[in-house]
Amino acid sequence: MLALVTTWAIEIPVLVALFRFLFREKSRSFCRIIFTGLLCTALTLPYLWFVLPPFVDAAYYPLIGEALVVVVEAVLINCILGFDVKRSAACSLIMNAASFGLGLVLL
Repeated sequence: MLALVTTWAIEIPVLVALFRFLFREKSRSFCRIIFTGLLCTALTLPYLWFVLPPFVDAAYYPLIGEALVVVVEAVLINCILGFDVKRSAACSLIMNAASFGLGLVLL
């Protein structure tokens, strides 16, 4: 549960900042952006931590796991917020790079 809350605390502000400041997107509601961030992490983190490990070699796990999470979250951002594919992928990649990087620092 701590990992989920920590990931939310990192990724949701990043998603909001990307939408509001980098892409200057004002048409999506603040609540919808936050909901999307919550849903992205809630749907991907359990698979990354509990479902995927038995199927992937430990040496490749961070690369494969994070790549799959980025793809799934990009699709969710695209579907829920209606952002184009490139920007959805950029948001997902930046969100996950931030949480992965800060996760390494916090461990």
